[in-house]
Amino acid sequence: MSAHHHHHPHKNLWLLVIGAIGVVFGDIGTSPLYALKVAVEASVESGSHSLEPAVLGILSLITWSLTIVVTLKYVMIIMRADNHGEGGVFALTALVMTKLGSHHAGRWIAIIAGTLGASLFFGDSMITPAISVLSAVEGLNIIAPSLQPYVIPIALALISALFAVERFGTGKVGVVFGPIMVIWFVVLGLLGLAEIIQNPRVFEALNPMVGLNFVFEHKGVAIAILGAVVLSVTGGEALYADMGHFGLDPIRRAWIFLVFPALLLNYFGQGALLIRDPSAIDNPFYRLAPEWALVPLLLLAFMATIIASQAVISGAFSIANQAVQLGYIPRIRIRHTSADEIGQVYVSKVNIVLFIGVVLLVLIFKSSESLASAYGISVTGAMAIDTVLAAYCMMAIRGWNKFIFVPIFALLFAIDTMFLSANMFKFFDGGWLPVVVALITLFIMIAWIRGRDRLLAARWKDAVPLGDFLAKLSPESPQRVKGTAIFMVPHDDIVPMALLHNLKHNHVLHERILLMRMHVESTPYIEDKDRVVVKHLDHNFHSVVVNYGFMEEPNIPRALALLRVREFHFSLLEISFFIGKEKVVARKDTSWFFGLFILLHRMMLGATEYYKIPEDHAVELGGHISI
Repeated sequence: MSAHHHHHPHKNLWLLVIGAIGVVFGDIGTSPLYALKVAVEASVESGSHSLEPAVLGILSLITWSLTIVVTLKYVMIIMRADNHGEGGVFALTALVMTKLGSHHAGRWIAIIAGTLGASLFFGDSMITPAISVLSAVEGLNIIAPSLQPYVIPIALALISALFAVERFGTGKVGVVFGPIMVIWFVVLGLLGLAEIIQNPRVFEALNPMVGLNFVFEHKGVAIAILGAVVLSVTGGEALYADMGHFGLDPIRRAWIFLVFPALLLNYFGQGALLIRDPSAIDNPFYRLAPEWALVPLLLLAFMATIIASQAVISGAFSIANQAVQLGYIPRIRIRHTSADEIGQVYVSKVNIVLFIGVVLLVLIFKSSESLASAYGISVTGAMAIDTVLAAYCMMAIRGWNKFIFVPIFALLFAIDTMFLSANMFKFFDGGWLPVVVALITLFIMIAWIRGRDRLLAARWKDAVPLGDFLAKLSPESPQRVKGTAIFMVPHDDIVPMALLHNLKHNHVLHERILLMRMHVESTPYIEDKDRVVVKHLDHNFHSVVVNYGFMEEPNIPRALALLRVREFHFSLLEISFFIGKEKVVARKDTSWFFGLFILLHRMMLGATEYYKIPEDHAVELGGHISI
């Protein structure tokens, strides 16, 4: 597989556009189910008596939020800040870290920003399935109000089915996703259009002043309204995070030619309906449809919300995968579910955590409206972080003109901050939940990164430099036995613990010794010609560096195959892998912060399994390291 597989030159552009519509736009595409309703109710509850100005003001705010936040910020600007075709907060962080270098003081700021952005996204991937599935099932109340008691059980059943099929991978179902979501967006547009034709006055809302005036005239509720308007742009960051799967062009086309117009038509249609018939506020989305179309629309909404949730969940998997590769969390079992799509992974631990979180959310909040209050904080926080990292990346790394772009990024950041602070008021209504999830995730990542630095320092302290060791070796002693020994090492220039243990107890060395180190680059993919770098040392010792991109999974057997072709002629039967398996123990003065690291270190997946080392060739030798 080439490093540039994600540009899909062989696939038809329009097939990619349809694929992108299925995976990337699910979250933002299901917002019309609840966004306008929640925003209008927020303004009406506060007692602005006439519905019409409220509806027009909110439509104007939604229109311009979609235009500025999604179209201008994500589609036009941030999607250019790609890391060799990959997007998402870790791709951005990796770019910024490369620029700063490993000893720069700003490195920690970048790490915290990136891990916080990822943690917020993680909180978000719990709320999206809960709110979108619930809001779809709530359509039952309109078809038959007697079904009200079954809304939560049906939602939980759908959610359980969704998480159960996760492990089969999105590739197999992705083929179906695209066409269903295309139908969904076409239906959204047509439902809205039918209503707009009867009441074209709603187009007054296209004027941005209508929205601004409304906010200034209703200062008391402005915060509640902005907090609800944000619901219309949730899923904007998914465009950027999923960029590597489809490429920039298909996502742009899908947004500009189908998704954006369909969303606007639907919101305007809901608005026109509310002006004509204020009683439709109980569910303006489903009220747009004629009686006969309600059941098919409900089923279509079920499918659309399941697809939206699926996209967010696989986004969480791929973030977990990148975090493992970049060394931000312990090694966990990651399964690649598709032979030709690299980005499609399944992480069972993440799947279980998300499933428990989503079920709890549905049981605690019980309706999409009350969940809406928990939604905004994580989304707006993640968006603000994207803006800051992208601004640095564009101006410091890509050299964009500061005079033009400082004001633009300042404006975008001001909008992010406004939305974020509006949502902070929802903190006690449920907004605390994603914040708590994000902080726990962030805390675990920081403990892991700090603990790992400390562990490496402890390894260094008692280490024997490789140069000194080789200088002391003589051809006669110790005795050399047939075969090739491969030692997995964290550094090139110290003698691995496992080798010293072996020498101490068995008094022999193998005739050929490879010291193999894994190195993860800050680019997503590495070509095979750059995969393995070999340096030959004295006494038939060789240092081997195996390079990986942060989107790839390490695979030792494949690296060995490359080595056989290029450098060494060994049969796989004569190889033994020696893996140091240290038990990390706490010193007397170790704080509980590093105690958490030690606990994580014990739970982590062993190197043999993670690197796919053939088990019958692996020898694990242990020691103790205290930190």
